[in-house]
Amino acid sequence: MQPTGVLETSKATNPLKALLDYGQSMWLDYIRRDLITSGSLKKMIEDDGLRGMTSNPSIFEKAIGESSLYDDMLKSLASRNDLDTTARYEQIAIRDIQGAADILRPVYESSKLHDGYVSLEVSPLLALKTQETIDEARRLWKAVDRPNVMIKIPGTAEGLPAIRQAIGDGINVNVTLLFAQEVYEKVAEAYIAGLEDLAKRGGNLKKMAGVASFFISRIDTLVDSLIEDKLKAASDPKQQALLKSLLGKVAIANGKLTYQRYQNIFSGPRWQALASQGAQTQRVLWASTSTKNPAYRDVMYVEELIGPDTVDTMPPATIDAFRDHGRLRNSLSEDVAGAQSVMDNLAKAGISIKEVTTKLTADGVKLFADAFHKLLAAVEKSTQQKDKNA
Repeated sequence: MQPTGVLETSKATNPLKALLDYGQSMWLDYIRRDLITSGSLKKMIEDDGLRGMTSNPSIFEKAIGESSLYDDMLKSLASRNDLDTTARYEQIAIRDIQGAADILRPVYESSKLHDGYVSLEVSPLLALKTQETIDEARRLWKAVDRPNVMIKIPGTAEGLPAIRQAIGDGINVNVTLLFAQEVYEKVAEAYIAGLEDLAKRGGNLKKMAGVASFFISRIDTLVDSLIEDKLKAASDPKQQALLKSLLGKVAIANGKLTYQRYQNIFSGPRWQALASQGAQTQRVLWASTSTKNPAYRDVMYVEELIGPDTVDTMPPATIDAFRDHGRLRNSLSEDVAGAQSVMDNLAKAGISIKEVTTKLTADGVKLFADAFHKLLAAVEKSTQQKDKNA
């Protein structure tokens, strides 16, 4: 039974670990070699209730470019003339993903394949290329060779058929770069259709899992900037009050309404036919949960989106903050009518959520591609240095 209000916790209670009492799994949005080799990851599983991990090229770029943790592998790869820079990066990433997956394997097994996953992203340069994304998802899935891995595929228009195909092939998928409720519905449809394809082929649905990564704080960052621009031009007190009431509210409202769609989609006869074969729902995963505006509470995007059958992936700083002063309540289903009112008022204020989410998706594709180019440059630079020193 899920708690209905604020959980009374003692000072000895770790709020991170207590998230599971509300049906939410905490994942780490970060990966680095020393987490795996030092025992830190294992300690987070034991002490914080960590249930999984996500990675992306930006995270790997910082790990490789800002530390000496990969010197051993970079040195060995420097002499590999058969590998280009992308292949060298993949060798490094796959080693870390495999190591993390092995440490999380007990979580995977004890949760009956519900948690314990590590995500590895297809090249962001393929975000608008369907067949190439399918081919890369298959290749990475085979290369990592761990059942508790998810391949990250962006929820672009071109990514949707790739998502369905990968799931139909029996590949666990983390759909990334989601902002719009309507796009989320298409992603959920791709997941369900993929499971149906897999079932028709005689695949085992019990072994499948997936998440839909819905980005949060980036929405407020953009919407708040649009609101501030409108406030500068607004002279009507009522319009000013309306605009001010929306600051820092849209991302959470959008998330709550997305969760309502999740609950509606994963019910009814079509879903029950799959659930009867052991299929798991495609849980909503809250991503981009660090607070960008210092005026807002630093754990706001965690505290306001707690609810059953969800995942929250947090960067290290947000994990530390929530461990220290996070407050727990079943917030995700609170005041859904109020969330809808926020979205209605946003439209009244002259801001189109569709235009916002379309821009964020396009910007996200570019940011991920830029990060990937920067990552490859870091690998190339480090490899050349190791080659010279060999």
